[in-house]
Amino acid sequence: MRADLLTDAVDGLDEALAAVDGFDDVLVGGLLRPQPAQAVGLAGLAAAVAGSPLAARVTEAAEKAAAGAAGEEHFVALAAARTALLGSVHDALLLRVQEAVGRSGEAEQGAAAAGTPEHAANLHAAARNWLCDLARAGWQGIDHELVAGSASVVSAMLPDPALRRLATLLDGFAAELAASCPGATLERVPVRRWADLWSRAVLLTLPGAAWAPAVTEATGRLLPLGIDVQEHATAVQAQVHAVFEPADGEGARLVRASVSAPKPDTVVGAGLWQLLRPHMSLLAAVGEGRAVEIDAMPMTAEGDLLWDDARARTGEPAEVFTTARVALPTASAYAVAPLDRHPARIAVPVLLEGYAVEEEEEGGTAFRIAGQRFTVDADRIPAASPLTPEVVASSGACVALLRWDAGEFLFQPLAVERTVRKKSVAVHAGAWAGGTTDKAGVRAEKAATDAVKVLGERAGRLLRK
Repeated sequence: MRADLLTDAVDGLDEALAAVDGFDDVLVGGLLRPQPAQAVGLAGLAAAVAGSPLAARVTEAAEKAAAGAAGEEHFVALAAARTALLGSVHDALLLRVQEAVGRSGEAEQGAAAAGTPEHAANLHAAARNWLCDLARAGWQGIDHELVAGSASVVSAMLPDPALRRLATLLDGFAAELAASCPGATLERVPVRRWADLWSRAVLLTLPGAAWAPAVTEATGRLLPLGIDVQEHATAVQAQVHAVFEPADGEGARLVRASVSAPKPDTVVGAGLWQLLRPHMSLLAAVGEGRAVEIDAMPMTAEGDLLWDDARARTGEPAEVFTTARVALPTASAYAVAPLDRHPARIAVPVLLEGYAVEEEEEGGTAFRIAGQRFTVDADRIPAASPLTPEVVASSGACVALLRWDAGEFLFQPLAVERTVRKKSVAVHAGAWAGGTTDKAGVRAEKAATDAVKVLGERAGRLLRK
């Protein structure tokens, strides 16, 4: 790996992010009665896309917004400009990653845009109207009445699968805003996050934006690299990163397979695996260190497998570090869909060897690779896992996801190799995904089983009443 490329400055990156930050600050105060400082932020966004096809529309939108006279079409233009800027940041960073790791992403055919049903036009317009009202009020101006305006729109959208993507986004966004009302009393505003959610939602209200991914069928061998777990109070998702070797002999590709489940906020730790396990047999294969043979498995143009247990069977043993050393270097990535081009989405599997482990001032861990220092994102390691920050600190090799956050590249460990009694031992973040005989894992499973059982009994009593 060319570690120096990951620490060198990227031309235009700071300027693009500064323009995004300037506009995000505009949304904090709202555009009902714009102030001079907000006009500067709007002008900065327009200047950042000057020379692009968006230039004329964004310039007009910035001027209207600065005068307090922005309409829906102007807010759409501003959201598009912000999304385009973050997309360019994503592309520049991903190109730098590809140069550093010596792999390439291959352009695939774009996703097929789905036509917007006529009955959805009114719902899209209602959602867009609510989002525009949010932008006028600003995050400091939100109140429960304003936030509640999304409820009827979400309720009308949810029954329609074609509208569920936008409905889910609006529902989650509104829940976050409601938990923060009134905005005038907020001590800290999640400026970038709320602006991300707002701009994405605005664009998803446009005809054809909620495209249906082009789906093909994948047949071949899947070699797991690790599991990334994302947990929220009411939901959990496990995403398996893997190398896919097509049966037709084409080059290996990097793919993902995800499973999600709703959860009570009291189910944590090993209980998460119990919620996810019944829905995807791939988790057991990862825990056992085995390959998976897939036959005509649906897969999107972005490399996401739409998992179906009936189309998969567990194969021979496949050690993660062998896969990382032999198959990963030549595996290429799929293209990213336009609306998904965001720096936060970057998660590239890499193999790290020959690094030195250093402690950071705040108690974290860092890897020094070829003289360059990189933060280890230990907070993303699942709690229900034998992989701990202490284990990472004692490792000599690591399979990780290369991410970008807060202006720097960092590594999220998926598995590490370390020496125990003169033997090389691999420790995986997803080792307990399919169950475990590890003493600590068994205790965690039992505690989680008891918690889930109690919740099930209580839910049964409520239903009987």
